Amino acid sequence: MQALSVWPTNTDIFLNLDSAPHFVGRKGRNPSISRGFRSRFGFRETSDDLRHGVPCRCSRVNRHVFWRPKKRSFCSSVVPLALAFEEQVVVDKPDSNSDGENKREDEKSLGETKEKRVNTRELAWSLRDAKTAEDVEMVLGDKSDLPLQVYSSMIRGFGKDKRVNSAMALVNWLKVKKHDSKSPPGPNLFIYNSLLGAMKQAEEFNHVDKIMEDMALEGVSPNVVTYNTLMGIHLAQGHEAKALELFKEIQTKGLSPSPASYSTALLAYRRMEDGFGALDFYVDFRNKYQNGEIEKNDKNIDWDLEAVKLEDFVIRISYQIMRRWLVQTQNSTSKVLRLLTVMDQTGLKTGRSEHEKLIWACTREDHYTVAKELYKRIRESDSDISLSVCNHVIWLLGKAKKWWAALEIYEDLLDKGPKPNNMSYELIVSHFNFLLTAAQKKGIWRWGIGLLNKMQEKGLKPGSKEWNSVLIACSKASETSAAIQIFTRMIENGEKPTIISYGALLSALEKGKLYDEAVRVWKHLIKMGVEPNCYAYTIMASIYAAQGKFNIVESIIREMPVSKVELSVVTFNAIISACARNNYGGPAYEWFQRMEVESIEPDEVSYEMLIQALVKDGKPKVAYDMYLKGRGKGLSLSAKAYDTVVEAAVDGGASIDLKLLGPRPSPPENKKRVEESRKN
Repeated sequence: MQALSVWPTNTDIFLNLDSAPHFVGRKGRNPSISRGFRSRFGFRETSDDLRHGVPCRCSRVNRHVFWRPKKRSFCSSVVPLALAFEEQVVVDKPDSNSDGENKREDEKSLGETKEKRVNTRELAWSLRDAKTAEDVEMVLGDKSDLPLQVYSSMIRGFGKDKRVNSAMALVNWLKVKKHDSKSPPGPNLFIYNSLLGAMKQAEEFNHVDKIMEDMALEGVSPNVVTYNTLMGIHLAQGHEAKALELFKEIQTKGLSPSPASYSTALLAYRRMEDGFGALDFYVDFRNKYQNGEIEKNDKNIDWDLEAVKLEDFVIRISYQIMRRWLVQTQNSTSKVLRLLTVMDQTGLKTGRSEHEKLIWACTREDHYTVAKELYKRIRESDSDISLSVCNHVIWLLGKAKKWWAALEIYEDLLDKGPKPNNMSYELIVSHFNFLLTAAQKKGIWRWGIGLLNKMQEKGLKPGSKEWNSVLIACSKASETSAAIQIFTRMIENGEKPTIISYGALLSALEKGKLYDEAVRVWKHLIKMGVEPNCYAYTIMASIYAAQGKFNIVESIIREMPVSKVELSVVTFNAIISACARNNYGGPAYEWFQRMEVESIEPDEVSYEMLIQALVKDGKPKVAYDMYLKGRGKGLSLSAKAYDTVVEAAVDGGASIDLKLLGPRPSPPENKKRVEESRKN
């Protein structure tokens, strides 16, 4: 028999070099192609065809350099057909009784034959526009001695170049020529597998059913490579369930699934985002492998190695599925945690890398349980952990309002490493800010002080915002001594008080009736060059009004516009309230009248505080008139103001018309709830 080799002759594509080779590579080049210039090759339909005995061997050749032209046309760049034809292929001329599947026969004949070179690329170029068997006959009519492996290579190349019509025409020509004794035998299993692979690569799936019908008519039974290709085609079409059905059909047909079969089935579960199904499938394979039910007759397959690869693959798939679950809109936290548990029960060994990638997918508040669990697993494995991942967990726990859990992560960084950076510091301080703000709003001053102490214990330096939050909480709770201590600690820790700091301290001192200390703080504020705001002016006006020093109150009111601080109803309400608390009914009424002079409209608080001041000053009739005036302006005065007017009129013997007061106002809903809860 005569041996044939496929070899390109175009010198602008290959150059034979006697000296040391200089390879001009391209990014992403398949390393196996480069190795083909200086090693033996077997013709491969797919990665599985090689494992199932596709007969082919190459003789040693000199080193060559592959030059790839810039243009990607079929003619000039031979891309991607060149990828199929870059190998030097030496094959046996098939006889009438063999399709070349016997590897040993091929090796035996290889040593007995001479070589003949065929330019496969040139043949493929000639057939690039072929659409019918007649078109192929015009090119290959006088080349009847070509082996089937040459046709298989051309078919694969056509698939890469998406010229499925040429591939179909070549197979049809082989079918027509099979009855000619001088022509090659008809298309065999490997030809059909190549054709299916070409359809898959070209994404021309409408020809698949016709190809399978032709195989049946030609009496060609599919092998495991055929099924693997069909499974891949179904996956490409989004028919994952059909791909899994084909996997089951492999065994019913008496065939043994290859590693590619198992990998493709797992990929189907990945596309379906069925993590539990993928794990069940893998466990079934592992049990069969451990029980010796996997056929190991094929010496080309190292099942021990493939079992390890499949284990790695199912782990990777499981984590990909969990990441997909986490990015979906619905809450899949419980599914992720359950799948992690099933993986543990299955005995799959996962590592830091997989955990950290999954932590990065946790971005919503409901993901904090998953992130915390994964963080715990990394820590328990005694492996290193990325600082950026730790910061992400701290951020997520804060977002989920799990601030103490976030603080535990920060404590781990201090105790176990890695050393926290500025981002860690800023994140944990922001969490403390949130807690301190909550303490400020609710007046939980003890909690606020505890938070400040905790920050300093962990090496975190509170800023003015943190100190001010605690100061305001103390002021709201009327804890004057606590406010003084916090203000003092703030200065001792090198933090310069702001106007907010002074305002909170002044408010606390006013509530504690420490007026002299408040005056000293005011003078210190001015001395330090801090510009008072409306709040600070209002507190000082209230303090001087409570002391009856209305001349100083007057100077404050005049100073505010000069300092570009706008007068507001809040300031006047504070003055009237101070008068009401200290039985200055007359001055209260005067400052109420002053509001009209300053073109400031009184509100409900203004009228209610004035009514209290007038009643305390023994002027129920004037209080009654002010109530009617407020109602006449459409203000919603409280039930307390109504009761004060009525009780004062009755006790003082003043003659008033209760009908003019109207019905007693009902208390607000929230106040009703408070009163009912107190009764209960």
